[in-house]
Amino acid sequence: MKEAGFEVVEAGHGKEALARLKEMARPDLFLVDWNMPEMNGYDFLCAVRADSTYDGVPLMMVTRETEIAQMARALEAGANEYIMKPFSKEAMLDKLVILGVLP
Repeated sequence: MKEAGFEVVEAGHGKEALARLKEMARPDLFLVDWNMPEMNGYDFLCAVRADSTYDGVPLMMVTRETEIAQMARALEAGANEYIMKPFSKEAMLDKLVILGVLP
């Protein structure tokens, strides 16, 4: 992400990510792993989508969860894209173009 020109802010779990959001400007993009301790990526997604502050901010699930039901659940909850690990740099860049955060 840094190579693509993004400033990266990391968090170890969803609760930490929500706390960091309160300390920073509105992000351009969320990349969220489904499997995190304390608050998983799905619960983080739901919390972010419930807060109108982040309306319009693209969110992509970046995860090892490969079940179609999990993908559908994330998309229904408001994820804009979904990429499964492992993935290539090119695949990530393609998704960022789809999301409209890269030309």
